Amino acid sequence: MAEITVTQIHALLTEVGRRYPLPATLTLLGGCALCLLGSTRPTLDIDYVGHDLHKNELQQVIDLVAQEMQLEVEAVPIDGFIPLPSDSLQRRLPAGDFGSISVYILDPYSIALSKIERGLDSDLADVVFLVRQGFITLKQLEVVVQSALPHAKEFSMNPTTMREHIEDVKHQLSLLNL
Repeated sequence: MAEITVTQIHALLTEVGRRYPLPATLTLLGGCALCLLGSTRPTLDIDYVGHDLHKNELQQVIDLVAQEMQLEVEAVPIDGFIPLPSDSLQRRLPAGDFGSISVYILDPYSIALSKIERGLDSDLADVVFLVRQGFITLKQLEVVVQSALPHAKEFSMNPTTMREHIEDVKHQLSLLNL
């Protein structure tokens, strides 16, 4: 898989917006969302919120355009992986309108929670990026993580490792004097 640039993300969204005439909302997450927020860490695919098995018409257009552009896309049913904070919809960030499709970036706290849950080194670096750039605060992230822990079993999350991951993020931020 090749690295995907912001230009390619915009080109995909522009073409999908051209081909899909109905009003719709599309929410991006993962590395592509962070790229749109200014992260320099490369991404290999374009993740968006959606059902990964039963795709609607918009998702079918996204798949077709991505195939033509030789880009990897993936629908992510994020609400099956983490408990979304109750105010996550209000915190999503507008990424632009492409035709009649309004594109958003998933609530940065939800992105951070998913990355804390998975806990790869690159995930924790992404959380540090979100804090450093002011998209989230460490204090509020700790509240979001604490609120998610009572739901750990239903989402196959490990509270112990999540606490360790948040401590790793704190340590990385302390090294940066943040």
